[in-house]
Amino acid sequence: MKTPIAFLLFLAIFTWQCQTSDQKNAKNEASTTEPQPEAYTLDGKPLFPSPESEASLQKKDSLLQIARQNFERDSNNLDHIIWLGRRTAYLSRFRESIDIFAKGLETHPNSPELYRHRGHRYISTRQFDQAIADFEKAAALAKDKPVEIEPDGIPNKLNQPLSTLQFNIWYHWALAYYLKGDFAKAAQIYEECMTYSTNPDLLCATADWLYMTYRRLGETEKAMKMLEKIMPDMEIIENESYYNRLLMYKGLKKPEELLNLDAPESDLDALLNTVTQGYGVGNWYLYNGDAAKAKEIFQKVTNTTYWSAFGFIAAEADLTRLD
Repeated sequence: MKTPIAFLLFLAIFTWQCQTSDQKNAKNEASTTEPQPEAYTLDGKPLFPSPESEASLQKKDSLLQIARQNFERDSNNLDHIIWLGRRTAYLSRFRESIDIFAKGLETHPNSPELYRHRGHRYISTRQFDQAIADFEKAAALAKDKPVEIEPDGIPNKLNQPLSTLQFNIWYHWALAYYLKGDFAKAAQIYEECMTYSTNPDLLCATADWLYMTYRRLGETEKAMKMLEKIMPDMEIIENESYYNRLLMYKGLKKPEELLNLDAPESDLDALLNTVTQGYGVGNWYLYNGDAAKAKEIFQKVTNTTYWSAFGFIAAEADLTRLD
């Protein structure tokens, strides 16, 4: 008995539809596994986690697992929430870390620490207005609290925490305004941050950005006055890049001594110094009337992969303004 032609046609169409559906499902599944950008540049380009050595990734992942275990043991503990968010961010998973801090604020709505850390990662992801709002809230919550040392997630060479909660709030709050281009507001907050800059490292960090902010405002006399605080024999533990930039602004170092753009992409510590000092050198040329050279150096900084570094973001913002 012959199979009817209509049935064979139906069977062929049915088989084709099933195959097409399977292909679509496979494509959808594949698309969901593709890495999603952690942020976008100010001109809309996607940004993915920066490359780093396998040993560095393994160490960071190991510390993240410890933080996760602590969090799972007591998910309402404020310190456990903070460290889970911080350790997640150290692996460049900024969107996830922002979500962790946001969920933490549901149970700890009056925690300046959570607003401070979420604000930091809003800066990393170029969400400056959200960062400013978080730091403003953090500052209000922390203003009447005793000054407290903030533990380091990535210890310095002496394993000695140097900064405080209050310093980090005001420092990053001013930075968000600087990156946005509101230099008057940035100067106001950096000036207040100076009261929390109680050791040479913190003094250099704040003085460096405040000097640059004054120069952007055309307040050269204030900028020069700021440099009087910087001595050539200061003992610096972790902010050597900022210190070198300040010495360059004082005329004690030449720009060529700081400009090294050849650090390997996988060595994040060396690359951070490169980006930080490179941005300072670009600024030096900008202040001295060579905008073309400044743009050239800013472009070299933004051609590196360390896009979460403040120097990179600042160079990116300046290129946008200069263009």
